[in-house]
Amino acid sequence: MQRLFVSAVHKSSGKTLVTLGLSAALRATGCSVQPFKKGPDYIDPMWLALAAGRPCFNLDPHLSTAEAIRARFTKAIAGADLALVEGNLGLHDGLALDGSNSSAALAKLLDAPVVLVLDARGMTRGVAPILLGTQAFDRDVRIGGVVLNRVGGARHEGKLRAAIEHYTDIPVLGAVGEDARLAVPERHLGLTTSTETADAARRVAEIGHVIAAQVDLDRVRALAASAPGWAFPPAAPANMSQAETARVRVAIARDRAFGFYYPDDLEALRAAGAELVFFDMLRDDRLPPATDGLYLGGGFPETCLAALEGNAALRSALRRAIEAGLPTYAECGGLMVLSRSITWKGRRAAMVGAIPGDTVMHERAVGRGYVQLEETAAMPWGDASHGPVRGHEFHHSSLENLDPGVAFAYRVQRGHGIDGRHDGLVVHKLLASYAHLRHGAGSDWVPRFVEFVRRCRDDAGDGAAKAAMPAAALVA
Repeated sequence: MQRLFVSAVHKSSGKTLVTLGLSAALRATGCSVQPFKKGPDYIDPMWLALAAGRPCFNLDPHLSTAEAIRARFTKAIAGADLALVEGNLGLHDGLALDGSNSSAALAKLLDAPVVLVLDARGMTRGVAPILLGTQAFDRDVRIGGVVLNRVGGARHEGKLRAAIEHYTDIPVLGAVGEDARLAVPERHLGLTTSTETADAARRVAEIGHVIAAQVDLDRVRALAASAPGWAFPPAAPANMSQAETARVRVAIARDRAFGFYYPDDLEALRAAGAELVFFDMLRDDRLPPATDGLYLGGGFPETCLAALEGNAALRSALRRAIEAGLPTYAECGGLMVLSRSITWKGRRAAMVGAIPGDTVMHERAVGRGYVQLEETAAMPWGDASHGPVRGHEFHHSSLENLDPGVAFAYRVQRGHGIDGRHDGLVVHKLLASYAHLRHGAGSDWVPRFVEFVRRCRDDAGDGAAKAAMPAAALVA
């Protein structure tokens, strides 16, 4: 399996655009590219999936075991010609001092050669010690090439190439100049999503053309082909009992405002016995028929306030359903839309009102990074004996004017959550949190949620059947 790991010396070097451009450019040559993203991220994978024409999967050493990462990688690359992994932060950055959850560690785990994207603004000869130091820091990481980014013209490029060729053994695979065509719109939480960018496909194609013209794709392919053979078998599928495979119907909001779902989590939901039915929070006026459970992922509801407030029919249907006991799981943006209101940039818009609190947006992040949670007795999907739950959060909003009597499913051990101490608001059969969970990261959230939905549906069915039976039959 041909494979490459795209990283950088530090964040904001342009590795996302280079990875995006390589995905699109290689695909245009007929190469089937399987994209991956290191760490917690929803937006970059959306763009990478659009460029490659295949779902992008996240690989996270902090939230998953090495065995789980290898299995996910092995399963995803089936049918692809080349695997392209985009790192996060700098190559050697990460939470752990020993670098065990860095991009470098993941590149070693996958035995993938690394392409460094280097922001070359303001540098000439000084590029050499940066590359030499990065290379020498961990000799087990194979830096197979460098792509110079934000190069200031042919003269600048020549000086950079001369320094790198004289002082290092790292090949220069390309030099990318400043180009307005490489820009992707941004907002307070980073890039806009591909689903809300009207000309996303055109932008991706243009980025692919720019990268193809300035990066040697043949040398990129040759470097990818130099990776050792990959022989790790995928994990065997879990066996499920007949009761566990009884299907439940789970409605999922997916539109311009909501789209933060990991594709392997959706796969896991199906494997656990859920039929997934997607609906549009901005346009649909009711939930899909025969809905047994509801999953509202993250997104940017604050950017669609008018449309969400204007869809009074769906807001009312959601509130009635949740108050009637519909099993619901909401993360971040889902929590926000279920509150009474969202206030952003001086405007307040009415939302669903199932949560007794109001969402207020702030200029700076309220919570960001990895979280660790401890379950409480209020957790609706099980008991408090479950071990620590790991996930991540990134939100600029807070939940204010909250009813003081509400219950919480989590105590926050790391992170911010709802109030710095708690997360996982529990109302009726709704669990709403700022934390994003990953299947297989210790939370077991997918099978637990599906089983909770199944149990609630079956209990409701038993109750309805008993209510319809004659009194004499119930006594008998």
